[in-house]
Amino acid sequence: MTTIAENIAGVRQHIQAASNGREVKLLAVSKTFPVESIAEAVRVGQRCFGENYAQEGAAKVEFFREHYPDIKLEWHFIGPLQANKTRLVAEHFQWIESLSRLKIAQRLNDQRPTDMPAINALVEINIDDEYSKSGIAPEALFDFLASVSPLPNIQLRGLMCIPKADASETEKRQTFARMKKIFEHCRDKGYAFDTLSMGMSADYEVAIEEGSTLVRVGSAIFGARNYSKS
Repeated sequence: MTTIAENIAGVRQHIQAASNGREVKLLAVSKTFPVESIAEAVRVGQRCFGENYAQEGAAKVEFFREHYPDIKLEWHFIGPLQANKTRLVAEHFQWIESLSRLKIAQRLNDQRPTDMPAINALVEINIDDEYSKSGIAPEALFDFLASVSPLPNIQLRGLMCIPKADASETEKRQTFARMKKIFEHCRDKGYAFDTLSMGMSADYEVAIEEGSTLVRVGSAIFGARNYSKS
C-alpha cells in the first residue's frame, strides 16, 4: 500500500509528463479525510487543498491555522454551496471553484471579512448539460460574468467543469477542449482569466493535455473515501 507522500510524488510526475513543462497546479481534494492525512501531504510540500463541505472544510482551516501557523495553505471550496453556508466559505476559504448563482456571489461578497482579500472565484460551467449537475450553461456565461464583475470582494479568475462521469476518454477530451475554447473566448472578451480547473483522479492527464491549469485530485492521493464517516 502506497503512502500519501508516494501518491503525491506519482501524481506530480504524471502532471509534469502531461503538461510539457507548462505550470499546472495540483489541488489535493481532502474532503472526508482527517487532518492527519492532510498533514502528511503538507509535510511533503503540498499546499493547496480542496473541500466540498463548508462546515468540515472550515474546521480544517481552523485546525491548520492553530496547529501549523507558520505554513501558508491555500484552501479551495469546490462543492455546491447553499446560501446558509456562504459565511463559512467567505470567512475561511481563499477560493471558490463552484460559483454559478448570483445570489451566492452577492452573499460571499457581502460576508467577506474586511481584513481578507477578495475571494478568488471560478465559474462552474455545466458543460455537458446534465440536469443533475450544478453550474451555468455556456450560453448564459457572459451575462453572469457581467453581473458578478462589479462585486468588489469577488475576484473572477477563470472557469471550472466536471464532465459526465460515464463519458469515454474521447468524450472527456472533447468536453475539455470545448471548455478551453470557452476559456479563451472569455480572455478575448477582456476577462483576465488565468485558471481553468478541470480534471480529477480518473482523467486529469487528459484534462492537462487539453489545457487545464488546475487539477483536482483526491482518491489518487488519499485513497478511496468512506462517505459513511462524513
